[in-house]
Amino acid sequence: MKKIGLFIFISALLILSVTACSGALQIEVPGLDDLQLDPQAEDSNQAPAVVSSEDLPATPPQPQPLNLDNLENLQSAYIEIYENVIPSVVSISSTRMIDGSGLENIPFPFEFDDPEEEFQYPSASSGSGFVWDTEGHIITNNHVIEDGEVIRVNFSDGRSVLADVIGTDADSDLAVLKVELPADELIPITVSDSTAVRVGQIAVAIGNPFNLESSMTTGIVSGIGRSLSIDAGDGSGLYYSIPDVIQTDAAINPGNSGGPLVDINGGLIGVTTAIESPIRANSGVGYVIPSVIVNKVVPLLIRDGQYLQPWIGISGFDLTPEYAGLMDLDAAQKGALIQEVQPNSPAEEAGLIGSTIEGEIDGIPVTFGGDVIIAADSDPISDFEDLVAFLARETIVGQTITLKVIREGETIDVDLTLRARPGSSTSEETLQPEEIDSGAWLGISGLSINTDVAIEMDLPDDTAGVLIQTITADSPADTAGLRGSYKPVDINGQEVMVGGDIIQRIDRESVTSIEELVDIISTKEPGDDVVLSVLRDGQTLTIDVTLAER
Repeated sequence: MKKIGLFIFISALLILSVTACSGALQIEVPGLDDLQLDPQAEDSNQAPAVVSSEDLPATPPQPQPLNLDNLENLQSAYIEIYENVIPSVVSISSTRMIDGSGLENIPFPFEFDDPEEEFQYPSASSGSGFVWDTEGHIITNNHVIEDGEVIRVNFSDGRSVLADVIGTDADSDLAVLKVELPADELIPITVSDSTAVRVGQIAVAIGNPFNLESSMTTGIVSGIGRSLSIDAGDGSGLYYSIPDVIQTDAAINPGNSGGPLVDINGGLIGVTTAIESPIRANSGVGYVIPSVIVNKVVPLLIRDGQYLQPWIGISGFDLTPEYAGLMDLDAAQKGALIQEVQPNSPAEEAGLIGSTIEGEIDGIPVTFGGDVIIAADSDPISDFEDLVAFLARETIVGQTITLKVIREGETIDVDLTLRARPGSSTSEETLQPEEIDSGAWLGISGLSINTDVAIEMDLPDDTAGVLIQTITADSPADTAGLRGSYKPVDINGQEVMVGGDIIQRIDRESVTSIEELVDIISTKEPGDDVVLSVLRDGQTLTIDVTLAER
């Protein structure tokens, strides 16, 4: 019993020595050195097993208090952006009547009063927009309000007002509406420079996805310099591009169209327009019309109701090393290779040359040999997108530009005068005479002068006013000696008479369109004397006219 007790006591001491820390704690038992538990221990070179504290599991780190300063700052910044921008953002509903032919025999839970009456039903669409100025102009996408008969604008504070369409441009997918509200109740959005936008910067979209008003989503700018292809809309089968488009991963869904994409300062960098998605919902790829194009198009839509897209009349693509090799050019040469020159286009008139030589690249038949555009005025052209962006940013219809091109290995300059793109916003009504019919009678028909008309009359392309088309015999205009137009010209496929007087002022009020002239005359009474400021043969004259009763 004593031997067994001694064995248990020694075993306990050994266990205790193994579990202790050799550096910090050792337990020694007197007399154990002389005790041999293992007959071979004397011959062993191994030291007694001792476990270090370094071999033991480390003490789990104690949780530290979270520092929320950075998150709170980010959160506060997002809240501030939203609160600053939301008063400028609106939701837009557009309603039109749809022909219901073919639906008459579908059973409905009601009957029509007159079965012979044409069956129509309302169709509504919705989108977003934003306040442009204190005069009541609202910006949105053209596709949001296209064909709309009743358009309503709803503000974030609950106000709801009807709106009129002031101008549209399908080629840039922009539209301008007008609401009648006091200036102090309108908060215009601030506009940032989209040309300074960089990939990776924060982007915030505010709009009304799926009719969820005043929604905000955040993300980054995913790409810049994208293009959106659009149908020319004239049955030609041609496609044009909206250049400089911004790509973002901020969630954009149906209903966001026409709303703003802003930077961290709340400044507009673009108008949300399209998404890349097979299911019409956010997939992380949204497209935004840049503010540089908005800034150019919107003022002209407000002034003229339309925007004339500058047009060269070519199709082509980027010059690649493979095409450069076929044309005996340096493989590093950049530019826009002209593939086709459209008939009766500015490019054809300027003598630009398309590709006609047949060859192969990787076994695929190609044509090459056309002019390679490497600069437009002072802007370098590295690819076809650069050329499209130059036209959108820097040019207007009627402007003459100088293209630097490589032709058969030689660099030459080609002067080209831009015209309005076929199928763009030019409307026949704009170039058709309109008779002024109001209480007081002037006795003319006229049309709003535009760039094309000014060029035909050898005037500066920014000339504004009303070109007199015809003068009624024995009218106040005839008595005062005003002159009508006499020379027929073709403008964008329309025959227009030019050469007459251009009315630019009535008394002290400027006249830039036929609508303004009608409005001014409508405020006059028969017998009123007015002073017209007219442009005749490049000279400004003042002519006294006494208005009469028709």
